[in-house]
Amino acid sequence: MDIQQADNGKKGRFFIEADGHEIAAMHYVYSGEKQFIIDHTEVAEAFEGRGLGKQLLNAVVKFARENNFKIIPLCPYAKAVFEKVPDIRDVLVNP
Repeated sequence: MDIQQADNGKKGRFFIEADGHEIAAMHYVYSGEKQFIIDHTEVAEAFEGRGLGKQLLNAVVKFARENNFKIIPLCPYAKAVFEKVPDIRDVLVNP
């Protein structure tokens, strides 16, 4: 399953599709020129427990690093992962 990105310059999402249906997504909204807020993560019930949320967060972190963005994780899922995984905290606004 490939991770895709949709972005309109104000907000966006990283998402995964299966059989033409979106099964997981992590949404963000820009907050200033070089930072964005992760505000929501969702995984379809049938696909829970497969690590899709973590895959999405890894894609978001990669995007932030490649584009010199900082992240504010307001989404409870993203916030919890940042608290547990120190290796990705370099992209946080307040690590």
